[in-house]
Amino acid sequence: MSSWQKRSLSFAVFLILTAFLMHDVRTSPIKKRFSNILFIICDAMDGRLIGSNDKAVAMKQINHHLVSKGVTFLNAYTNSPICCPSRSALWSGLHVHITESWNNFKGLPPGFPTWEDSLIAGGYDTKILGKTDYTAGHHTVSNRVEAWTRNVNFTLAQEGRPTPVLVGDEATRRIQLSDWTNVDKAKEWLENRSQLDDKPFLLYIGINLPHPYKTTQEGPHAGGSTFKTSPYWLKHVNMSKVTVPQWKPLDEMHPVDYYETATKNCTSNFTEDEIRKIRAYYYGMCAEVDGMVGELMEQLDSSGFSNSTYVVFTSDHGDLAMEHRQFYKMSMYEGSSHVPLVITSPTHKHNNKVKQPVSLVDIFPTLMDMAGIPTPPGLNGSSLLPYLGMTSTNHERPNWVLSQYHGCNVNLSTYMLRMGDWKYIAFGNGKQVPPHLFNLAESSDELYDYAVDRLDIVSMMDTKLKTVINYPLVSQQVEMYNKQSFLEWKNSLGDKYSDTIANLRWFMDFQKDVKGNELKIQEWLDAQT
Repeated sequence: MSSWQKRSLSFAVFLILTAFLMHDVRTSPIKKRFSNILFIICDAMDGRLIGSNDKAVAMKQINHHLVSKGVTFLNAYTNSPICCPSRSALWSGLHVHITESWNNFKGLPPGFPTWEDSLIAGGYDTKILGKTDYTAGHHTVSNRVEAWTRNVNFTLAQEGRPTPVLVGDEATRRIQLSDWTNVDKAKEWLENRSQLDDKPFLLYIGINLPHPYKTTQEGPHAGGSTFKTSPYWLKHVNMSKVTVPQWKPLDEMHPVDYYETATKNCTSNFTEDEIRKIRAYYYGMCAEVDGMVGELMEQLDSSGFSNSTYVVFTSDHGDLAMEHRQFYKMSMYEGSSHVPLVITSPTHKHNNKVKQPVSLVDIFPTLMDMAGIPTPPGLNGSSLLPYLGMTSTNHERPNWVLSQYHGCNVNLSTYMLRMGDWKYIAFGNGKQVPPHLFNLAESSDELYDYAVDRLDIVSMMDTKLKTVINYPLVSQQVEMYNKQSFLEWKNSLGDKYSDTIANLRWFMDFQKDVKGNELKIQEWLDAQT
């Protein structure tokens, strides 16, 4: 156990308390047993693509099988726009500052109670296939070091340049083969599942698409900057609706936005054709997910479970796909933080759209209501079943949604509060750089910042944010964790440190001034937090 972990007494107390609460859940009687649950989660899908046929990609299968029969949440958000922290919030029902899920390396500790534990204790069979990615200790060394050193006084490209790649021909449907393998396993599991089984089930399928593919030519630490699809899926993209987003000049960007753009290797010139291709290929990757969902839903129906199964479809975060001169996630802009969320009920058919902002911490209590299992006390979310016309014992809902980010590619902790049409974004301790304030009804592209014009709204939103989360203190806690974690990693390397630090994902920029960059790291370590 690291020294930082030893000092985290409050978190240890929290774990003990949570385990006690989970014991109460495990020994509580089940209210009912009839509903199965099919939970489909993809990775990096922009939530604005779902629920409308006027987008560049129609998502016909999702709209036909889910949107037309269920409830679509038009303003659903991730609680942290990167894989592991987002999923830790989804699986635990707790915001990431509660579980200290700060980055892709630091998610939930082993054995942390999740909704799967509650379902199993409540008599459910659970089958988990594909990507889960909510526990600590995973992802590349480069990814965690970049997160730890985000406050060092340098700006180094950490990603490969976003690149569109076309493969196969008009008959090539299966590109992300590992995803299709899991879809096939899920279909086989449904086909073999007996309808006479007296235990309800939850079948979970974690799809990696439309997350960009690893850019292998960038070396062993490479991230995902390749947007890959085939002519088959491009046929599902309406090229006339693939737009080229408006960008601010680099010298007019907010300092945090500029850092994101630079570390994501997006400061060089892009032609309009490049941008359109990146966006079109991303939509093709989304269309491939749509095809997978269609096959799963058809299998659910042919296996005879349609009338006894809830279906949940969502994503861990979105992808900017070159909006705001960025790709990937890590941002509070809509393309990154806004996720799809559609729920269908076996007993209530809808085709309704909900504008109320919701978030992924709402999934845990929603699953409990679906299963008829008492919701553990202390969760941060609220059940979404009342939006499907059903009753719930856990529906007291705040009028805000919180998201936060503490990982790589962003040089200050970031906090987003969505209330009504307003989206407020604060950074660090609230004093280092100006906040953002967007009105999504008036400027859905988030190019006009109201932070200077509407100081009254800024004051109101900041006051509210601080009642939800003491964000200056959390930012300080993250910085302490970053320094301690980096020091432990550095010391563990001994005389291999200099060679290792210079050959991570940022090697091309780092090696331009190895000694100078090492000095900047040391200055950061020596500075008082």
